[in-house]
Amino acid sequence: MKLKLLLSTVFCAAALISYAQVNSVGIIGTATPNGWDSDTDLVQQNDSIWTTTLALTVGECKFRANDAWDINWGEKAFPIGIGTPNGPNITVPYAGSYSIAFNSNSGEYIFEIASDIGIIGSATRNGWDSDFNLFQDLNDPDQYFTTLDLNQGECKFRANDGWDINWGANTFPTGIATQNGPNIPIPSAGKYEITFNKATGAYSFSEIISIARVQLIGSGVQAGSTDTLFRDPGNSDLWKGVVDLVDGGIRFRANDDDALTWGGDDFPFGTATLGGSAIPVTAGRYLLSLNTRTAAYNFQQIVNYATMGLIGDATPGGWSDDTDMTQDPDDVSIWTLRTNLTLGECKFRANDSWTINWGGGDFPSGIASQDGPNIPIGEAGEYKITFNSTTGEYEFKRLIIFSTIGLIGTGSPLGNWDTDVDMTKDPVDEMFWTLGDALLSNGECKFRAEDNWTVNWGADSWPVGVGTQDGPNIKVQAGRYRVTLNTATGEYAFGNPVSTVDLLRSDVVKLWPNPVSDVLNIDIAAAELQGEVRVTLFNMVGAQVYAQTINIAGQGRLTVPALMPGTYMVHITNGQYVVAKQVVVK
Repeated sequence: MKLKLLLSTVFCAAALISYAQVNSVGIIGTATPNGWDSDTDLVQQNDSIWTTTLALTVGECKFRANDAWDINWGEKAFPIGIGTPNGPNITVPYAGSYSIAFNSNSGEYIFEIASDIGIIGSATRNGWDSDFNLFQDLNDPDQYFTTLDLNQGECKFRANDGWDINWGANTFPTGIATQNGPNIPIPSAGKYEITFNKATGAYSFSEIISIARVQLIGSGVQAGSTDTLFRDPGNSDLWKGVVDLVDGGIRFRANDDDALTWGGDDFPFGTATLGGSAIPVTAGRYLLSLNTRTAAYNFQQIVNYATMGLIGDATPGGWSDDTDMTQDPDDVSIWTLRTNLTLGECKFRANDSWTINWGGGDFPSGIASQDGPNIPIGEAGEYKITFNSTTGEYEFKRLIIFSTIGLIGTGSPLGNWDTDVDMTKDPVDEMFWTLGDALLSNGECKFRAEDNWTVNWGADSWPVGVGTQDGPNIKVQAGRYRVTLNTATGEYAFGNPVSTVDLLRSDVVKLWPNPVSDVLNIDIAAAELQGEVRVTLFNMVGAQVYAQTINIAGQGRLTVPALMPGTYMVHITNGQYVVAKQVVVK
């Protein structure tokens, strides 16, 4: 089908890019033939409209100008949306041949898949002039679907962009369409999930309601307790909050509208129904989550345990005695421990008793479950251990203590590869090393331990990065710097020589969970790096694959796109300070 370009010619102020800056527009990403390595160019139709027909795979992509990341557009919406500068990657959920159109002035885009079934009518953006194609279900060749913004009006389904075969009916939102039947009425504008079966004629239009607020109502809400949930930055359908409840019943209500109220019969988890009865809840403090698309809810009780310990043949106390952990003063669910472990197994347990214990089969990180399997310790050594007693998330981070760390290379203060310039070990954090007011030259350098090459760190990144064992030399730009290194993570920074802000200390900037799949929590204890920050992800060859601006007041959350599994560099900057971290995407 020939794609009809109905992209708006009205400029969107938030997405406006001067055309003079755009000499070419390409599409890039894992869903495209060239991956993140190079653009597939679009063809210019006029000053701002660019098009192509392209086979895409399941993955993600972005539009960018001039084969560079200086000007790029993205957004989460698919198959139609408005890209914003440096916005999130566009997720392509279905493989196929697509007609793609992009407006470099407004950021509007359309991905239209090649298909034998389309929807047409005054209710669609193309009117009665041309179809908007539906996606074919891979498991049922007769079933088709899409998500589409519709106007008040009428529509029909038809085959092969022609009127020889078409279906219609006079019922909404569901019905059985017949050949050459009447137009289907769309009584009100909205965003709809549309399904159609060409064998039976069955169709449905399910409106997707835009939810701006979710709160708890009912006798189970404790007086003075937080009754409002907050949208998860990584999933617009997921709402979360810490709530204090009393014995009673609760419902979820959206947009302060009693017509949008959900209830259920099950506790502590279940699936809510619109207009359902009040969920019977038990008094306590809970981490509550609700998915407004699936209606799944979960009350995870937050218990302030008297003690939390690590026990097992890998721990100092064996299976006889717990090694006590330290509770976070600001979050009763977070427990930490630094200790030596041997090869073996272990579990977490509360109050020195087996009544409540957690285990998991993954190492060095995972999600433990009540009475789960023993956690295998795959390597002996000293570890920093973190455990969340509400969510079950845990991490074992191995620590190696060095007696000396030095900076060496032609860019170092001594300007050679023969002698290290020794750094200073922090008296509190043995992983943190500094070199104050160092005069560096144009050249290269690396960090190494114990004045030999057995353990060394390098990376192709300046002025911050995450060094890896036997990594490339660091390219140095001449100047005076305060040099810092965290040997536990390989993170390094060449910063202002008079700065006293140590962003590489292990307790200043934290990313969790790591590995991560969807939402990355960013904890920043240093006020100097809080506020609006730009977070950029790079793959291990140094190509930028994602960027997002977020506001961090102590803690923030980064929406992680559907990247290929692997290791990525995370740069966090507020324009004055910058720090680099490493994260594994699973």
